[in-house]
Amino acid sequence: MIEARDIHFAYRGRRVLTGATLSLAPGELVCLLGANGAGKSTLLKILLGLLKPAAGKVSLGGTPIAGMDRRKLAQCLAYVPQVHAAPFPYTVREVALMGRLPVTGMFRAAHAADHQAVQRALDHLAIGHLADRPYTEVSGGERQLALIARALAQDARLLVMDEPLAGLDYGHQVRLLARLESLAEEGYGVLMTTHDPDQPLHGCQRVAMLIDGCIASVGTPADVLTPEAIYQLYGIRVDLLRAADGNGLAFRPTGRSTACLP
Repeated sequence: MIEARDIHFAYRGRRVLTGATLSLAPGELVCLLGANGAGKSTLLKILLGLLKPAAGKVSLGGTPIAGMDRRKLAQCLAYVPQVHAAPFPYTVREVALMGRLPVTGMFRAAHAADHQAVQRALDHLAIGHLADRPYTEVSGGERQLALIARALAQDARLLVMDEPLAGLDYGHQVRLLARLESLAEEGYGVLMTTHDPDQPLHGCQRVAMLIDGCIASVGTPADVLTPEAIYQLYGIRVDLLRAADGNGLAFRPTGRSTACLP
């Protein structure tokens, strides 16, 4: 398990995090919600050891990551950024192969075992048929899956994702969320940030809400994602649409007609 405890951080004197505590364990999908500028990306960078907190600590399996060998850390913890366009026309396979660098090092050529690990990761995400396609020519959802394959090729069991669904159409969002749920069921720990409170309603074991620099609440979606919490987070009044079994389906702004909904 990786845990950030009582994290404080400031940019040029502006306080961003003021005692945030968050953990991620294998086998769970955790969604981190927060408004723009709330500090979600900053907290992820601190979890990854890319930023040093002003106070508080991050530990991996009970061991502080401060001073931990970066290659060793990368073999346990992988980062998946938002969808982006690569500056060079690497193939999907080559992008995924970059995930082996923590294992091979910068100056050793990839061995057969590395290529096998990459192929397993691509096949695992059902994008093996894209292996030799230019990364710049596949869809946004497929690029995101290629980045996840790169993370899996690291052999890391904890995955930290910064808004992996941003910019994807609804179909790609649904399919990618299903992939993330499957990874959690297989024992991977997945932490993802999002702006959309509807997304954690389906498949997430825990939701954490980052407000005023700290984790204001954390728990199951049913416990955390209430209309009152959404108002506190985003400043808008919403109603929670529920299925016949009582589970939440989606949020709608209060007063908006739902006559067209099934």
